[in-house]
Amino acid sequence: MEYDQDKVDDMILALMCLTLHDEAYGAARAWKGFDWDALDRLYEKGWILDPKNKAKSVVLTEIGLARAQRLFEQYFRKVTP
Repeated sequence: MEYDQDKVDDMILALMCLTLHDEAYGAARAWKGFDWDALDRLYEKGWILDPKNKAKSVVLTEIGLARAQRLFEQYFRKVTP
């Protein structure tokens, strides 16, 4: 099946907001329990630091964190009537 990798990347980045920790100086860490190819793409786009290490989490860059938070709010914010 073909799919839009950019949309998948956006959703993964947004979902990382659920596991954010160690937020400081415009960056944060999130658990890296996602597809490795997708994590590599996020790294190539400059949204996370290199995921290839022994840590169980990845560091979101300042721009990646801002994008993640914006996407999370856009797609998952509960709208009350």
